Amino acid sequence: MSSRIAQRALCLDDFEVMSRRHLPRPIFGYVAGATERNAALADSARAFTEYGFVPRVLRDVSKRSTKATIFNREWAAPFGIAPMGLSALAAYRGDIVLTEAAKAANVPMILSGSSLIRMEEVIAANPDTWFQAYLPGDATRVEALVDRVAAAGFGTLLLTVDTAVLPNRENNVRNGFSTPLRPSLRLALDGITHPMWSLNTFLKTWRLHGMPHFENSFAERGAPILASNVLRDFTARDHLNWEHLALIRRRWPGWLIVKGVMHPEDAARAAAEGADGVIVSNHGGRQLDGTSAPLRVLPEIRAAAPNITVMLDGGIRRGTDVMKALALGADFVFVGRPMLHAAAVAGREGVDRAISLLLGELERNMALLGVNSLAELTPECLIRVGG
Repeated sequence: MSSRIAQRALCLDDFEVMSRRHLPRPIFGYVAGATERNAALADSARAFTEYGFVPRVLRDVSKRSTKATIFNREWAAPFGIAPMGLSALAAYRGDIVLTEAAKAANVPMILSGSSLIRMEEVIAANPDTWFQAYLPGDATRVEALVDRVAAAGFGTLLLTVDTAVLPNRENNVRNGFSTPLRPSLRLALDGITHPMWSLNTFLKTWRLHGMPHFENSFAERGAPILASNVLRDFTARDHLNWEHLALIRRRWPGWLIVKGVMHPEDAARAAAEGADGVIVSNHGGRQLDGTSAPLRVLPEIRAAAPNITVMLDGGIRRGTDVMKALALGADFVFVGRPMLHAAAVAGREGVDRAISLLLGELERNMALLGVNSLAELTPECLIRVGG
């Protein structure tokens, strides 16, 4: 059944259409929505439309390859799965599903610090999983979480730095989603009208694994999603500063990435503090509304941090989007919402299909552009057509 559902999708956008029908309104709204007017979310996608390709012809592209190497590891493609909190609320064992599909496809998956499945379980399913941390400005708690991540066996740690305070996600309120998740008549009715999600995700999780908790916010287990004090796990981040990054660099033995960088000077500072890479990201439009599309600031950040790995997430829905990001300076990109929509509607088969679709588009469009390798994707492949 899941395989047949997955095969209906012909592109990543199709999974969002299917997910809207499958998920209760509050859950779908949480996954798909952003902040305030959704301006940052919309601009992330719009930026890609402002560049066109200038294909070259009569080139032998029979030996083209989509393989990419970052952090001394070769991957099958230059894209991976971005971190997404509460994935297990949208899809049964969502984080496990996402990381198993990533392992099978040989692409990286990043586990969110706001996940509902213990990091130790996720990395057992895929030892190449990366971990993304939300850290408070408290050195003791920072050290304890970093030590737990290392003990679990992760080799790559991301520090997300664009969440100083909770944003104004009024879309969640309008859709009936809240943190903590509050039982209500509206939520109950949504569950009744979306029985496949209620039976196969929500009730199955509760029956087999108990009440979901925020498992990875700190070294210790976090609050359950229904707890009135759950917001304490998402506060006290406004003290986080560069000294904490230096602390993590001294304590963390593996690859260290700073996620949420949008200014060239911050990218240069991250490199100076010992970060191995940055992810240019506006948090999927979920933090400061009106923040620029990551693609717009990418070239300047690449120039400011030439000696570290520069990655990007936000707005990528097609293989051509991946190509444009790489042409403008990214070494790698990450895709979030479409992968979770795919997991929600078709589980592991859905994510397998989503990765396959994006990889197929990338491989095909490289041939049509006239390039054999990702290194050939340069600014000369593009022309500004708008904006």
